[in-house]
Amino acid sequence: MISRITHRHIEVFRAVMTTGSATGAATLLASSQPTVSRELARLEQLLGYALFARSQGRLRPNARALALWDEVQRSWQGLERVVDKALALGRAEEAQISVLCLPALSHALLPGAAARLLARYPQARLAVTPQESPLLEEWMAAQRFDLGLSEHETAPAGTQALPLLALDEVCVLPAGHALASRALLRAEDFAGQPFVSLSADDPYRRQIDAVFAQAGVARDLRVQTHNAVAVCAMVEQGLGLAIVNPLTALACASERLLWRPLAFSIPFRVHALLPLHRPALPEVQPLLQALQDEAAALARRLSPVG
Repeated sequence: MISRITHRHIEVFRAVMTTGSATGAATLLASSQPTVSRELARLEQLLGYALFARSQGRLRPNARALALWDEVQRSWQGLERVVDKALALGRAEEAQISVLCLPALSHALLPGAAARLLARYPQARLAVTPQESPLLEEWMAAQRFDLGLSEHETAPAGTQALPLLALDEVCVLPAGHALASRALLRAEDFAGQPFVSLSADDPYRRQIDAVFAQAGVARDLRVQTHNAVAVCAMVEQGLGLAIVNPLTALACASERLLWRPLAFSIPFRVHALLPLHRPALPEVQPLLQALQDEAAALARRLSPVG
């Protein structure tokens, strides 16, 4: 019998609970009071228990009706969200681009690109999700996002990688440090210096350590932390020198934190990832252009200091 309960029965129940009477429900549903009463009685018959106490022509919901009402409200809210989303998809101003990016790029490249995009297309909408590798690559391969930003040159399965930026890592140091007067820092300049490192499992940490090992330079490794922003914060407090990606160095630079280029190269690359099997929103191409423009502007700002 339960299988014979229809959406119409639930709709009638909701209307009665909302308005408090069969007459009010009939008005809400553009129906008649006898029809509403008949549908409500049929629902109770199919359930095998009463939902309302009837007294002097009034309907009073019992405990079962109130419990069912809670569930109906939740379901209706979900349906309303679906309807709202369906309607929004038809409005250009409501289109939302989902972007997946490394945390470092969410604060050092994407904000400027977003500002460029919204200046040109005020109706655009962005949803940004920061995520570390390898989940970033897995989620892009699963076609879950409209655009991704990665530091890996190899495109995950099912995606296309487009180069955005090709620079080198840089040194960050506290203002007033003895090495701040130098325009270019060599590996030998770091000998014996307090040094703030990335975590031991970070791929850039391994490259940095390999450079100093090959040069035979021993640093004073005092502090390590998990990301470049945290490294810069440590350096700003005078805990040592560090080598980080140039975008974070530029974003964190201040009167208390300086950056300098290196005489040796630790490559830093940024690629945009586009899913190949996800329908592309027309707004993705303007975002990609904004990212390219922002990357070019950052590259100019990061040209070696004299």
